[in-house]
Amino acid sequence: MTNVYIGLGSNLNNPIYQIKKALQVLKFIPATHLQTNSNLYRSEAIGPKNQPNYINAVAILSTRLSSFNLLHELQSIETERGRTRNGKRWQARILDLDILMYDNKQLHTKKLILPHPELYNRIFVLKPLYECVPDLILPNGQRLSDLIQSHSNEKIWQI
Repeated sequence: MTNVYIGLGSNLNNPIYQIKKALQVLKFIPATHLQTNSNLYRSEAIGPKNQPNYINAVAILSTRLSSFNLLHELQSIETERGRTRNGKRWQARILDLDILMYDNKQLHTKKLILPHPELYNRIFVLKPLYECVPDLILPNGQRLSDLIQSHSNEKIWQI
């Protein structure tokens, strides 16, 4: 089984409900087990102004699925929950499920980049990830706890 770290985010259609529902649905991905998840966090939206705040969390899964098969499962969940993809970045969304890390695998394809290219820059995934695995060493060799310190001035609130 492979350990996988998933970032969850929502800022539309009752975001707290969307994240809680997604956490339940993750349990039904074939050949996959939800090990743990963080509390929920509120953060300001990135990108276009006048978006509602986001609700974020992190889930840790163990899976036998390949990274691409897991990505397909996650995108299917997003679609089932009502997410539409229009190609624009940083738009408000009902549900966003990102593979942050697939163990320490490093991959760069058109369809999937591992670790997630913004993992090191986003307190809204770093903080919940730290809650789940405070002693985590990231694929670049950096301690998660050290990286969080470098983002200490960014706003995020535990719910």
